[in-house]
Amino acid sequence: MLAGEDSRVRPTVVSASRRTDIPAFYSRWLVNRLRAGYCLTCNPYNPRQLIRTPLTPDAVVLALWTRDPRPLLPHLPELDSRGFRYYFLFTLTGYPPAWEPGLAPLPERLAAFRRLAAHVGPRRVLWRYDPIILAPGLEPDYHRRVFSDLACALEGHTHRAIVSFLDPYPRVMRRLRDLGPVTDAASCPEAPELLAALAALAARHGITLRTCAEKLGLAGRCLDDGLIAECFGLAVDARKHPGQRPACRCVPSQDVGAYDTCLHACRYCYATSGPAAARRNLARHDPEAPWLLPPPVSLTAATARGGHPPAGSNRRRRR
Repeated sequence: MLAGEDSRVRPTVVSASRRTDIPAFYSRWLVNRLRAGYCLTCNPYNPRQLIRTPLTPDAVVLALWTRDPRPLLPHLPELDSRGFRYYFLFTLTGYPPAWEPGLAPLPERLAAFRRLAAHVGPRRVLWRYDPIILAPGLEPDYHRRVFSDLACALEGHTHRAIVSFLDPYPRVMRRLRDLGPVTDAASCPEAPELLAALAALAARHGITLRTCAEKLGLAGRCLDDGLIAECFGLAVDARKHPGQRPACRCVPSQDVGAYDTCLHACRYCYATSGPAAARRNLARHDPEAPWLLPPPVSLTAATARGGHPPAGSNRRRRR
């Protein structure tokens, strides 16, 4: 346990964010909110409800989800000096540009991964090879080859890989029609064998593989009380989050992001309706505001008059 920590205090896990890539696109806003000590988030299932989340070092553990952390890297020394506890979930798949058109070249993202791990340590950077897509050109042999190359490149820079298969959300499947038929892993007899192969490949490079919200074994947690205890000597609520899907084992958390705000334009993303919506919302974003996206006008006016936004629970979908 870190010096001065009180084992009776259970900080909140703040997810930033399953809904968008805050480190890549909204780092300035995040740092401003950490300095202010709180943020406001619209409940995506009830836009008239604002949720106030404390963001002080003693109150939170930050789980930072990203595909490109470079905009946030210059601010990490400030987070360290102020005593914030945080770790990263870094998605790195290496898919062809047709599937991930908005991402920086893979060598740049690999370099960013290594730079991040050099700053925070490999235990605090979890590699997400997610989602695994089974489609023409993305057969199991493709995943074995690409995963092996990435695991080799990341050896010594992470200790854990998290994988899951693409969930066939109807909106996502419609978006992927022009890329060929996508196979649902639930009906693919090769899926368990592929998972076992990836686990063996990861182990060769000192990486433990776990699954995210899958029923095929090797179950893990992206938001993990065990990892938080290991890295920071802190106890957080270890129950399964009641708002997540049955197979998800993540602990309770508060997400501070917003849907339709990620500009990576990944074709398989469930969290955006498309790049145009994300660009429109980026134009609405104010990095000096307490919220990532502004709430309805009536709530904005009430908050400006000094009203206290209501607290509340917030169910989350997966990122």
